[in-house]
Amino acid sequence: MLNLETNLVWTLPLICAVSFCLITFLGKYLPLRGAFISIIAIGICFVLFWFILKDFIAHNWIVSVYDFDWIIIGEWKITWGFAVDRISIVMVGLITFVALLVQIYSLGYMKGDSRFGWYYAVHSLFAAAMLLLVLADNLLFLYFAWELVGLGSYLLIGFWYQRRPAAEAAKKAFITTRIGDVGLLIGIILVFNATGTFHITSIIHAAQEGAISETVMFWSALLIFVGAMGKSAQFPLHVWLPDAMEGPTPVSALIHAATMVAAGIYLVGRMMPFFEMIPSVLNIISIIGIFTFLAAGSIALVMKDIKKVLAYSTISHLGLMMLSLGAVGVSAAFFHLIVHGFSKALLFLGAGSVMHGMKEHTDLNLMGGLLKKMPITSITFLFGVLSLAGILPFGGFFSKDEILISVFHGLNPTFLILTMVGVFLSALYMVRLYCLVFIGKPRSKEAKAAHESPYVMSIPLIILAVLALVSGFFALPIPINGYEGFGTVIDSYHHFEMIPWLAIGSLAISISGIILGWLIYGKGYWSSTQITSKSYRLYKIILDKYYFDEVYQWIINKVILAFAKFLTVFDRVIVNDTGIDGIGISIQKSAVKIRLMQTGQVYNYALSMILGILFVVILWWLI
Repeated sequence: MLNLETNLVWTLPLICAVSFCLITFLGKYLPLRGAFISIIAIGICFVLFWFILKDFIAHNWIVSVYDFDWIIIGEWKITWGFAVDRISIVMVGLITFVALLVQIYSLGYMKGDSRFGWYYAVHSLFAAAMLLLVLADNLLFLYFAWELVGLGSYLLIGFWYQRRPAAEAAKKAFITTRIGDVGLLIGIILVFNATGTFHITSIIHAAQEGAISETVMFWSALLIFVGAMGKSAQFPLHVWLPDAMEGPTPVSALIHAATMVAAGIYLVGRMMPFFEMIPSVLNIISIIGIFTFLAAGSIALVMKDIKKVLAYSTISHLGLMMLSLGAVGVSAAFFHLIVHGFSKALLFLGAGSVMHGMKEHTDLNLMGGLLKKMPITSITFLFGVLSLAGILPFGGFFSKDEILISVFHGLNPTFLILTMVGVFLSALYMVRLYCLVFIGKPRSKEAKAAHESPYVMSIPLIILAVLALVSGFFALPIPINGYEGFGTVIDSYHHFEMIPWLAIGSLAISISGIILGWLIYGKGYWSSTQITSKSYRLYKIILDKYYFDEVYQWIINKVILAFAKFLTVFDRVIVNDTGIDGIGISIQKSAVKIRLMQTGQVYNYALSMILGILFVVILWWLI
């Protein structure tokens, strides 16, 4: 049964979709090319979120569903619907809040762009698609929104399509994520074939009742996870995300914090009761997660582009969330998704502020000394760095601790040890980034002439910095209305827990990474060049990103294009020239030959008849 405010949930994606249409068709006639429509739309959605949340809490977190029929065939029907539950309400809050700040920030960052209105139109489309995705109550509707999110990312990543790298990055993102999307579609079809329904709750119930065979459950769960791997950039489907930096920096903040990359985490979390029944798939998720966490973290440590460092940092922390989901730590994974969303939005918008003050330069070797030139950006950026490094009292410390507890309880101790290594890497590469950008002396004329960004860009940074600082306290139980920590928001059975030795140990590891990074990149006690030269082969492998791009390019050139060439020749020579044209040509030539027999002379036809009779008689006599 729907409540008054909860009934408004279907209007959220509709408002953003209407905004997209208005700006697309009327934007050129409106002030600011209609940008204010997009900002007002997402602002209304954010306000409505609070009303929906209030109503949801007032009714004891009871799930509300709004369904309407789409296809009806006899007693069988497919519905499209919206569900308000613990997970979707959290995602709606994150999406609307981050999207609102990013759009306000973009007023300053994108000022003067020739396609300013279209930029905001696609922002509205992207927000509508993501809201549809997290509110969908069935897999078919979710898949529709899933593809719409892919379209939005393609348009935003390739926004500056006249620049070849941006156009190539958009295509790379679209094609790479399509690989995962095909897996997701096949997984959905397998589940539907076994259950006859697309509804997520019905599918989970059927699986729990034993209505789905173990083989179908294994392959459908694995393929659904493949879809999540594509959207959330898990190895080996991660290669699109670093190149996505070719889009406008606010777009990077939106994609990395609250939209596209969050979709895969959301999907696995939403389907967790289904995944829990297939431990082998959970093991695969854990292995992929820890590998992504460590491999991407090591690459972030050597990148020389400010946005590439943050991109690989996102991949790494998405791996950490997947690891938590593999340990069935859904609450921990979503808490880190929220904290990481605030922190990464802050860092990307901070990077955009740095680029704005340095005439769009992104090379770390050209920066340095910006602490005095850009005080607001540098201080807020530091908050994001300390949060992702897992330093107390910032949010990242608490969310990281929640994940460590999940790994400790749910997985082999080896995973916990490897996770600690990843925690150290996170602290190290974040401090390296901060020191190279803000500490020391300016290393270029652009750095010397850098300036602070306007307030329309600085205010979102300040808001996000405050959230990066205080968001961790959401994990703690507060004696107000029985609130027992963020974990209970996602899972009512989850209660706040802290293991002292684990929390102290992880904090010590994070601090050691901070200290080592400061000594190398801040104070220069050890030369990073000498360190890399002593292990140059390993450094070169990591710098080349473990050659994933080269391997994929080889596969494309030597396998896919070669096979495509074979198919082209086969189609032209065998199918077209022989199979289709060949039949027609043979009939034409036969007709020419047969025509010689049609003389019109009676004696020729009589001779043929006599010869035919003689042939039949001889044949009869021989037999």
